[in-house]
Amino acid sequence: MKAYVTVMLKTTVLDPQGKTIHGALRKSGYKGVGEVRQGKFFELTLDGTLDKAAAQAEVERIAREFLTNPVIEEFSFRLEE
Repeated sequence: MKAYVTVMLKTTVLDPQGKTIHGALRKSGYKGVGEVRQGKFFELTLDGTLDKAAAQAEVERIAREFLTNPVIEEFSFRLEE
């Protein structure tokens, strides 16, 4: 089973890297992009010892306690067999 975790800055937190990327896109002639927010992506390969409910709980705990700074970041994840 694999877990895919996306970590993003909370919308209330300024994202200077996203603003820089957005400015570079506009200067390079790309059109139609209103805003850019940057984040992190993690792919976790689970060893198969957990059922789906336990895997979901464990990935959520890993994301909350290890992969994010809860003051400024939020996460989402999905599991695949």
